Amino acid sequence: MAEHVLAGVHGPLTVREWPHDRPRYVTLVVHGYGEHVGRYEELAGVLGAHGAAVFGPDHAGHGKSAGERVLIEDFEDLVTDVHAVAELARGTHPGLPLVMVGHSMGGLIAARFAQRYGTGLAALVLSGPVIGAWELPGALLAPDEIPDTPIGPAALSRDPRVGAAYQADPLVWHGPMKRPTVEAFARTLEAVSRGGRIGPLPLLWLHGDDDRLVPLAGSRVGVEEIRGDRLTERIYAGARHEVFHETNKEQVFADVTDFLDGVLTH
Repeated sequence: MAEHVLAGVHGPLTVREWPHDRPRYVTLVVHGYGEHVGRYEELAGVLGAHGAAVFGPDHAGHGKSAGERVLIEDFEDLVTDVHAVAELARGTHPGLPLVMVGHSMGGLIAARFAQRYGTGLAALVLSGPVIGAWELPGALLAPDEIPDTPIGPAALSRDPRVGAAYQADPLVWHGPMKRPTVEAFARTLEAVSRGGRIGPLPLLWLHGDDDRLVPLAGSRVGVEEIRGDRLTERIYAGARHEVFHETNKEQVFADVTDFLDGVLTH
């Protein structure tokens, strides 16, 4: 693994690269709220074995990147940062297809990226994406002070080791959400809803049907708003929010690589 530092909109951006000597395609991983791209080591390994060079930033205010922790005043800036990472990936491996994988908040960023820059993508994978009818911002913004209700580790996966590692991870934010960030979530959910369909871009939607952080029904609204001509969905019975860390992750990884095989051979 290698690390790069790019000039982000709000300061230095740390980007991880899982290199590949002779890649068939490039994957850009877009992580979720409060976490960092290092939590996608296993996914990067699966994609690497499948022929991908993998890149992923820590968003501004997250992980090893600069910025006040978890403060996001405008998600469009994070989309712009991800575009800079895409340019790094393209420059490293010119001419190869670029696939984007966005989880949770990263799904919101990736969906908005596809609306702004989608012609440069070969495929889009959204895992438990924060799009559509997500009720959390309204619930958090209603009281005068945002309640400090940290993410319960059991909500991430049925595997208790995932929650334990999350709680012990010093690069994960364990404090409350910040009002400007919640307001930005609400604005960007609307922007994606109004932002148009992704046309011919192949979309794979992954979701656990026991996702309590980003409930399935709300995300389905968003998927229907942005979907183009080529939607594949995989809903996993009993799975919680982080399907790449779930007890059935081998099936999830196989669904991703099978989908990419279908996309990249056409």
